[in-house]
Formats: sequence, C-alpha cells, structure tokens
Amino acid sequence: METKTFSLIHYLRKAQLDKTGKAGIYLRITVNGHRAELSIKRKTSPEKWCSNKGRLKGSSKEAKELNHYMDQLESKAYEIHSKLVVKKKPFNAETIKNKLLGKGTAHKTLLAIYEEHNAQIKELIGSDYSYGAYRRHVRTMNHLAGFIQKEYKVSDLYVMEVDLNFVNGFHHYLKTQKVGNQNTVTKYVVNFKKIMRMAFANNWVKKDPFYYWKAEWKKVERDVLTEAELRAIMETEPESKSLEQVRDVFVFCCFTGLAYVDVKKLSNNHIVDGIGGKRWIKIKRAKTDSLSTVPLLPIAEKILLKYKDHSQIMGTETILPVVSNQKTNAYLKEIASCCGIKKKLTFHLARHTFATTVTLSNGISIESVSKMLGHQSLKTTQIYAKVIDKKLHDDMSLLEGKYEL
Repeated sequence: METKTFSLIHYLRKAQLDKTGKAGIYLRITVNGHRAELSIKRKTSPEKWCSNKGRLKGSSKEAKELNHYMDQLESKAYEIHSKLVVKKKPFNAETIKNKLLGKGTAHKTLLAIYEEHNAQIKELIGSDYSYGAYRRHVRTMNHLAGFIQKEYKVSDLYVMEVDLNFVNGFHHYLKTQKVGNQNTVTKYVVNFKKIMRMAFANNWVKKDPFYYWKAEWKKVERDVLTEAELRAIMETEPESKSLEQVRDVFVFCCFTGLAYVDVKKLSNNHIVDGIGGKRWIKIKRAKTDSLSTVPLLPIAEKILLKYKDHSQIMGTETILPVVSNQKTNAYLKEIASCCGIKKKLTFHLARHTFATTVTLSNGISIESVSKMLGHQSLKTTQIYAKVIDKKLHDDMSLLEGKYEL
C-alpha cells in the first residue's frame, strides 16, 4: 500500500462571524493533499485565536476547555488513522472524517438522534407506545435543547461529546429551571438515558456516559381519602350544578380507579358485558397503554345513568361531562372546603382512594386491584398496600395508650 501523508489542523472561519462577533472553529483533515473539514460546533472571538497553534490563547477557563476538547478530537483522529494503517484498509480524508463523526455518518448529533427516536415512537402510538410516553420524550428533548443552547451556545452537539459531566450538567439544569419535583427531574434524565444507551448499542459513542450515574428518587407518601371523607363528599349538597357535576365525576373515579385523561375519553365502546350480566369498563390507559379492567359498582352505574342525556355529551362519544383538569381541581378545592377536608383535594386522589379505601381496605386482593388499575407491575400497586399498612400502624399506635395493665 502506498504511503499516505496525514495532517490535522484546527482553524477559525473568520470570514463568517455571527452577531456576537464570534467565528466557528473547524478541523481540517488532510490525506495525500486531499482535504475534509468539519465543524466542531464551537465558536470563539478572532482576537482569542492563535492561528499558528490552532488553539485559543491564554489560560482562561474558556481557553482550557476548548483547547482540551480540540486535543481530544485530534487524538481520536490520530487513533482512527493509526488503526486504518495497521489494518491496511484503504482510506481518504472523508473516511477519517466520517469515522470521527460516528459510524460513517455525519449526522449523528444528539438532538437529531432524539428527534428520529421520537418520530418512530409517534408512528407506533396505539400499538407499542402510548401518547403519554411520546409526549414525555418530546418534553425531555426540548429540555435538552434548552440546556445545550444555554451551556454550549449551539443548536446541537455531536453525540460523542456526551459524557458524565454533560449528564450531571443536564440534571443540574433541570433543577434550576424548576421543571418539577425531584422525581420529575429524575424521570427526564432517565428518558435521556434511554437515548444514550441506544447510541452506545449502535457504537455512536464509545462509552456509556450513564455508567457511573445513579437515579435519585424521593419517597413520596400518597394521600388518600378516608371512608368518612369519601362519604362526606358523596353526601354533600353542592351549591351549583357545576360543582355537582365535578363531584359526581370525581366519585365515579373513586369507584373505578380511572385517571382524569381516561375518564375524559370514556365512551360506550369501553363498556362491555361481563360475568354474571354485570357491566365492566375495559379501557387502555393513556399513560401506559396497558389495559384497565374494572367491574362497574352500583354507585358508578347510577352516575352514568344520571348523565346519560346531559347536554355536554350530546353528539359526542363520551358518556360523562368532564370539564378541564384545571377547572376540575379548582372546583374540588371548593368541595373539600364545604366538606371540612383539610387535604389537598386533586382529581388524582380519586384513583389513590379507589386503590386503598375502596378496594384494598375491603379485602380485594392486590392482584385484582393491580389489574383494575391497569398497572404493568405489581410493584406499583404495592405502594398502595404500604399506605394501608401505615394507616394500620398509626391506628394501632393510638390504641396502645388506651389499654394498659
């Protein structure tokens, strides 16, 4: 094989300054006099650049970080060149450029990979994925884009640039942006972890940046309504039809375990005849796309009958008049006040109440409750069983002081 000359140099495209007066930094790869160039997705001011060295001047934090990054890129390019020579494989400048960018493809940037992943999920909504899963990844990608723009001042990054420092930086960014509580932040990072595991499996990155990262989950105590509180809500006389409507839909979910998004779309297509002539709800949860199967109790049947001809559902497939989630929770706050309930009454409390006060506390097996809730894992349902155990412990603790020898 003929001897090939090989050289690398970083240079600044001073003729193309952005609005802030910065120019893009490029890496030029030359093999036997033929060039290939690529943007390293970094910019700097011309006065900070040393053309002879192909590096930033000085020892500022910016200079150290950028120079280190360029050192790494050149080191990787030399490694690729060395392997090609040893294996006696034909190559040119474009070969090294493409391998440097990852698997021979120049478009493997983080957000491009994530966008492609989300597009594939979108096509499978209803079969392999739920709409909720798709939206969670879209939100994660949007947060990543915001982080990259804020910290790196670019619209995207090559996926090979992602390391543990990037992961920790993204985690910190989510906290400072107040996107939610600790568990919400962790869920976003876990979503991102899936993308990087996919990149690692495809050899787009050489190391898994999440190898030393550990998810931090905060234990959450789930609030539920006691039987007395549930009865108080059921027996209260709302001051308006709007309050009564919200109360009834809430109670319906206390006896079916449906989440807000699922009761909102509930239609006659989801009501089927079950064992013993009783009617059942069979509906795929919007959040997980798993099947929720619930026998309709008499209270739930009465509420369905009450709103059978309601004007809000006329001409639609839905069978209950469900207002917006925001309005619902606002009305529930009023209902809680009327009933003397001090807990923060939100719609999702209905699902928790069904799992605990209505079912588990009345001897329904955890396996049956799990199926009715549409949980994919029994571990999720066991959280509610722990709520029951805690209540039993608290109740017995109160009893201890009453009886002494």
